[in-house]
Amino acid sequence: MIDREHLVRRHNVAVTHWHPSCTLSLGNGNFAVNVDITGLQTFPAEHELPPRPALVTDEHGVKRLPTRDFDPDDFPIPLRIQSTWGWYRTDPGRAFTLDEAASDYETGRGTVRYPDLQRFDAKGVSTEDAGGWLYANPRRLDLGRIGLRFPADHVMLTDIKHARVELDLWLGRVHSQFEVLGRPVDVWTVVHPDRDLVATRVASPLLAEGRLAVAVTFPAQSDPLAGFERLEDTTTSDSAGGLQRIHRRVGDFGYAVTIDAATPGDTVVDFGPEPAAELPGFEAVRWAASEHWRDFWRSGAAVTFAGSTDPRAAELERRVVLSQYLTAVHCTGTNPPQESGLVHNSWGGKFHLEMHWWHAAHFALWGRPELLERSLDWYRSILPRARNTAQEQGYAGARWPKQVGPDGRESPSQVGVFLVWQQPHPIYYAELLRLGDPTALERYRDMVFATADFLADFPDPDDAGALHLGPPIVPAQESYYPDRARTADPTFELAYWYWGLRTAQQWRLLLGLERCDRWDEVMERLARPLVRDGVYAAIATEPYTVCDDHPSMLMALGFVPQTPLIDPQIMQATFDNVLKQWDLGSTWGWDYPVLAMCATKLGRPAAAVDALLLDTYKNHYLLNGHVPQFPGGLSVYLPANGGLLAAVAMMVAGWHGDDQPLPGFSGDGTWRVEHEGFARFPGDTNGTAS
Repeated sequence: MIDREHLVRRHNVAVTHWHPSCTLSLGNGNFAVNVDITGLQTFPAEHELPPRPALVTDEHGVKRLPTRDFDPDDFPIPLRIQSTWGWYRTDPGRAFTLDEAASDYETGRGTVRYPDLQRFDAKGVSTEDAGGWLYANPRRLDLGRIGLRFPADHVMLTDIKHARVELDLWLGRVHSQFEVLGRPVDVWTVVHPDRDLVATRVASPLLAEGRLAVAVTFPAQSDPLAGFERLEDTTTSDSAGGLQRIHRRVGDFGYAVTIDAATPGDTVVDFGPEPAAELPGFEAVRWAASEHWRDFWRSGAAVTFAGSTDPRAAELERRVVLSQYLTAVHCTGTNPPQESGLVHNSWGGKFHLEMHWWHAAHFALWGRPELLERSLDWYRSILPRARNTAQEQGYAGARWPKQVGPDGRESPSQVGVFLVWQQPHPIYYAELLRLGDPTALERYRDMVFATADFLADFPDPDDAGALHLGPPIVPAQESYYPDRARTADPTFELAYWYWGLRTAQQWRLLLGLERCDRWDEVMERLARPLVRDGVYAAIATEPYTVCDDHPSMLMALGFVPQTPLIDPQIMQATFDNVLKQWDLGSTWGWDYPVLAMCATKLGRPAAAVDALLLDTYKNHYLLNGHVPQFPGGLSVYLPANGGLLAAVAMMVAGWHGDDQPLPGFSGDGTWRVEHEGFARFPGDTNGTAS
């Protein structure tokens, strides 16, 4: 049995020198506070995001970030407090409709409208028209700051001496020690596991001297889009029963902050749509957090690479432990998370449903399915809207949006609204849950069948009767978006479509229902991926394959279980071709797990490990476990952390129907892998084995 406490605590994060990226997170999935070297949010200006680098247009007409190695100082991680419930809208002056931002596209079944109109100006997205405003609203709220203040002294970051701040992963607490103004300061900070509440204890002679205090402040919203719109921002306060209550309104959203600072040195702050009637004390919060995190680490799966002779083993273990913590803090809420979790806003603060798999699928594989299931009720809540979207476009079933807020309304985009690889995701989530719990069949049957109905109705026939995905379509490798009106049949999406329909058909049989003949017909007639020069092309139309961004054709085997559409021998050649030809500097944090899962399925464990630890700047894990992608927008990228955990689960435990041990790790003796509690990936035939 693995000594889990020892495993986890040897990867506690300790910071002894300030750096703009050394932000530590505390949270519960629905609420998070991100702190600096003082254990609170004392120096937020020093952690602010830099301007995003200018996009460049490549030879294919694609606007993209420059592919270069950025300096680590380019990735400050901001100090924010965010939640799943805190969203606001600005005042556009009039009501906008999604149809105002839509254009007509010709498909095999006739004209279909897509909301693709989105205007940009020098400040970024223009919110003066329907497309821009609907893209940027609603956006996630920055709830405030809790930091140290020095009423009688002007203290700067350089005045903080002999600092050491440690994140205790096992107990879910931050402890900071430092000297300032010639006095020692100790700060403990915790977040309640079930309430959106942060508690801190400060011990220092400076308190009695009146030279140190804890302050709650409300800076202007840091989203750059907010600066040139009409934005109501008001704050009032009152006191009752020893508690201070602050009522705040930003845009159209009001919320409350309740503060208890009656105990010297202790401050407890609750955030919520309504004021709190009572607050627990610091010790009660610390105890609740400790119990929660002990239970978290003792539950589910664990893996250790101690004793391995491969020099990368310790680093892989560190990434695995920190990724479990970070995804638990940022990716287990009642809504799907945004790519930057509850750290800072990316893409207007919205969540992207094609990324939800990378954030949360691993929870089921790591024996914590309830953490995936928390966000699935949201899909059921927007199922009527997804059905309506499909119906308005002339399709059956439910068409899931891409970039959304809690209301599930699509965001206008020249790229996002044409992506379809999020469509089978709900079937994947439901299948992951079913493999461990047969009662999931009843809970998610409506979601699975509505999804499959759309999958079956979306492909368009050609004159020979074959069914094609698109046009218009943008594949997971978004490099082809300028040609969205001509692009068709991405390799990965074809395989995923087939698997989704096959899995939904299996659900019908398990529920005692007859097969759906239409689903079988679509699987039979679905176009096969294009093979050129012995390898799978990314898409079936020119330019066929652009060797940058996501090598998404590799997802057709690994991420997707084996289907009749994919020949493993051709995928072997495709994998080798990607390693040889691809601009790996342009890949993203979840691409390395893609490579690792494909290599594992191909029986190439050494290549799987190499891929997972590929040395590119977008695969660099900071001291705190975050994986920056580009400055000014994605200083943290949780799909990389969740993808790593999913890939490791496959490499350790494999998939249903295959019993080979440790399929993703070499058997040459360089890797010693001790593991427990893992679930397996769905199998190649979607059997009922548990």
